[in-house]
Amino acid sequence: MGSTHLKALANIPGAQLAAVMDLDEKRLSGDLSGIQGNIGGPAQTMDFSGVGKYRSVAEMAGDPGVDAVDVCLPTHLHAPVTIELLRAGKHVLVEKPMALDGAACDAMTAEARRQGKILMVAQVLRFLEPYRILQNYLEDGSLGPVRSAFFRRRCAVPGWGPWEFDSAKSGGGIFDLLIHDVDMCLHLFGRPRTVSAVGHEDMAHGIDNILARFEYPEIGFVTVTGGWHHLGAYPFSMEFTVVGDGGVVEYSSAGRPPALYRANGESRTPELSGKDCYQAEIEYFLECCRTGIGPVLCPPEASARSVKLTLLMLESRRRNGKAIACNL
Repeated sequence: MGSTHLKALANIPGAQLAAVMDLDEKRLSGDLSGIQGNIGGPAQTMDFSGVGKYRSVAEMAGDPGVDAVDVCLPTHLHAPVTIELLRAGKHVLVEKPMALDGAACDAMTAEARRQGKILMVAQVLRFLEPYRILQNYLEDGSLGPVRSAFFRRRCAVPGWGPWEFDSAKSGGGIFDLLIHDVDMCLHLFGRPRTVSAVGHEDMAHGIDNILARFEYPEIGFVTVTGGWHHLGAYPFSMEFTVVGDGGVVEYSSAGRPPALYRANGESRTPELSGKDCYQAEIEYFLECCRTGIGPVLCPPEASARSVKLTLLMLESRRRNGKAIACNL
């Protein structure tokens, strides 16, 4: 994700890369070849000759030329590193998931308030056009009352490092992938009454999947499903189907653009601008830093609730699908 964010940052007018921090000397030299994310092609060699190069967070935190830091580190480091940077007077954009437990998320948010700094979690779906289109249809009444919603996201287990296979450090496939869809459900529909989930985890073989059902009194069902499917070349995909009295909105990254199928038989496929969602996300964060206005489109308190709901999903899976009240 660091390489993905760097490519996006390079296209933002007025944004200056001040420094990079990495423990890997090859990457620190600018050689990012071979890095592959879920979306987009492999990273390329970048010119880091004119920026500070650090091998520890403390070094970067002490650089007065750094105003804001984009944290793309293994998940278990998100909370301690973010808090250290906030205390050093930096604004922080931290990759999802925000942290691995609710208390850590709350501590991050409290520290940002205490220091008067911007904290935002990179919940990129909030800036991805198909999901923005879905939100617009819900807000303008095109769908009418929602009766069901289905969100799926899946891929092979990433090969970023051995920490991915340690659920205490990564949160497994559910935190790696479905935190996006959990956040989107909370964003679109609010807090569910209960959550129930079943699935299977075999981290040694890169398998971690779930099928979760969120109960909303006014909606028939909201389903979130997917996860990691084995080691190897299984392709990444994401999709949703939302059904309302006024029609259906559906999207799949595997070749189906977002479309509205109206109840009267008409259909509509909006034209996409093609703007990079990571660029839009970082641009928004930087504008918040410039103005000092918190990220109302992606507040850290909402990202904390997504972590807490994801933990309830995993608890229900451990309890063979028992419905659990969502007291977030």
